[in-house]
Amino acid sequence: MSDELREPLLAFAGGHPLALSLGAAVAVRDRKASSRWTPQQDVVATLLDQLVGEVPSAAHRHALEVCAHTYVTTEDLLREVLPDDAAELFAWLRRLPFAESSPRGLFPHDVVREVLEADLRWRDPQGYADMHERINAHLAARLRAASDADVLGAVGSLFFLHRTVGSTAEFQSWSGDGEVYEDAFRPRDAEALVRLAAEVEGEESAAAVAFWSVRRPESFRLYRRTATGEMVAACSWLRLSEPSDEEAADPIVATAWANARALAPLRPGEHLAVGRTWTRPDYQGMSPVTDLIQWRSIGYCLRADRMAWSFMAMRHDDPMRDYLRYYDIHDIGQHAWLGGTEWALFAHDWRAVPAQAWLDRLNRLLLTGSEETPAAPAPALAVLSRAEFAEAVRRALKTLSRPGELAGNPLTSSRIVIETGSDPAAALRQLLDQAVADVGEDPRAVKFHRALSATYLHGAPTQEIAAERLGLPFTTYRRHLLAGIERVCEDLWHREIYGAAGT
Repeated sequence: MSDELREPLLAFAGGHPLALSLGAAVAVRDRKASSRWTPQQDVVATLLDQLVGEVPSAAHRHALEVCAHTYVTTEDLLREVLPDDAAELFAWLRRLPFAESSPRGLFPHDVVREVLEADLRWRDPQGYADMHERINAHLAARLRAASDADVLGAVGSLFFLHRTVGSTAEFQSWSGDGEVYEDAFRPRDAEALVRLAAEVEGEESAAAVAFWSVRRPESFRLYRRTATGEMVAACSWLRLSEPSDEEAADPIVATAWANARALAPLRPGEHLAVGRTWTRPDYQGMSPVTDLIQWRSIGYCLRADRMAWSFMAMRHDDPMRDYLRYYDIHDIGQHAWLGGTEWALFAHDWRAVPAQAWLDRLNRLLLTGSEETPAAPAPALAVLSRAEFAEAVRRALKTLSRPGELAGNPLTSSRIVIETGSDPAAALRQLLDQAVADVGEDPRAVKFHRALSATYLHGAPTQEIAAERLGLPFTTYRRHLLAGIERVCEDLWHREIYGAAGT
């Protein structure tokens, strides 16, 4: 058997002799088999009969499929998919001979998981997609609401659903059993952290760590062996709105900042983040430590408030570069040098493809089976400067009664419009109507609201006629109108930057 066949076969069998025997017998006869080998349906059917057998009902089968799809299954997760029978079904699952328990929930033996997944995807693709989307939505909501201490577990559970996307299985192990844990950085850890950076990357990297651990201590997370407390890895996510000259002396930070300014500069209230990791050689590659570091990075990016860009610094020849491409995180092409080491920066613009769109893309990759990296979801978000945004608001007000022209306004690709999920032109019209109405809620601005309504909502053919209808001198009318427009611009800009509930 070829080496490229051996790995997927062993991963599928999970150490089970029957699965290994059946899979090997089929795989060696398959001339098209490769490193992406999957079992044929006759193998899956035989193993289902032997390992699972008959189940009491369709609901019990569905509970098994949920358990196979998720990292760990709890009663509350099961309730999201099977609300009526969750308690009974969970009790049944935990009694099955191939179900194992962990502090976080139940999970099946690897080979049972694989055959249940393969059978459902083949037998009922739409049912598989519906189940995945419900579980995915539940876990994504749990991640958004999680406390900081629960973020790693929430990310691990969410991303286990996507374990077959791209080369994810080659870089995430999901094998941790508590042998390492994440810890906050404290000033007393500084010496050991700097020593770790020097051991892994050299003195220049150690000097950068020493600088940032004083300047931004909250940016660091440490990873320790549970048995001894020994620090074996660390990561940092530096949050930067505009680096000082001293901070920009760091070549990696300077390169990230220059790239963001050149492509899509930060707007007021936004920041970028630069991530770095330091891991001892015996914990590098696929390991529980790198799992935790990846989960922290994903959690940071998906939960960050008003983050425009993320940049992850890695050695230019790091094998993870192709893995990151599947996650729409790309090498910017401009590398930094720290000491004698060349660093690549892998970036994502979270305004153009925000967190939910990013997760939706992963769902498409999983459910369509595509190995290609599709373009950013359409429509992509426009990242407008404040001046560009205000000009687009003025144009939109002028064309409020002309849907065709409104549909071509840049605001139809802004965050406040795209996030409505509605027809862009209709959504923009509704937002403008509401913004104009909101001006009238302030007693001090009623005269501004009247000018806006007469001009844009009630169809005055010219501004002179609008002033006449209001009984105002034209100069007074113009002053009121411009003040009203400014209020609408401020209101919508605030929503664009901070969200509808921002303060």
